[in-house]
Amino acid sequence: MSRIGKNPVHIPQGVEVKLAGQSLTAKGKLGQGSLTIADDVAVELEDGNVKVTPRNDTRRARAMWGTSRALVNNLVKGVSDGFTQNLEINGVGYRAAIQGKELVLQLGHSHDIKYPIPPGVTVKTEKPTTISISGADRQQIGQIAAEIRAFRPPEPYKGKGIKYETETIIRKEGKKK
Repeated sequence: MSRIGKNPVHIPQGVEVKLAGQSLTAKGKLGQGSLTIADDVAVELEDGNVKVTPRNDTRRARAMWGTSRALVNNLVKGVSDGFTQNLEINGVGYRAAIQGKELVLQLGHSHDIKYPIPPGVTVKTEKPTTISISGADRQQIGQIAAEIRAFRPPEPYKGKGIKYETETIIRKEGKKK
């Protein structure tokens, strides 16, 4: 039994949600998003809430119940508040800068790495060693953060590389004499 699926998704003020069959559309101050919900799950709009229920008692329906509720919640939260992922750069000479619509990373390679910023996503670098990625689509923000981190993941000996702000790097001891 899904415990997440039982909770209805509250629609905050300023967000407009429309339901057409299995397609849910949300519109808010940060943009618009849509979601196609699995056929095993039924969705209803009632008094400012979106309620998700399984259509039958199959294993797939129970699995999609909590998943669909979480996706609807991410859609509603994304268009109202948005999501942010912060990255930190550690290493001598490692830095990031924004040039036009590109994120330019200097990560110890012989060349600069230029990452194009997709539309609907905001990337900021308050300091040369921090990157803040924000937008309305949680999946897209996480994917962009993972792609940027993959250019130079943190290594366990000195901790050099790009890491998530909340990530802790487990350090290893170096060679002994």
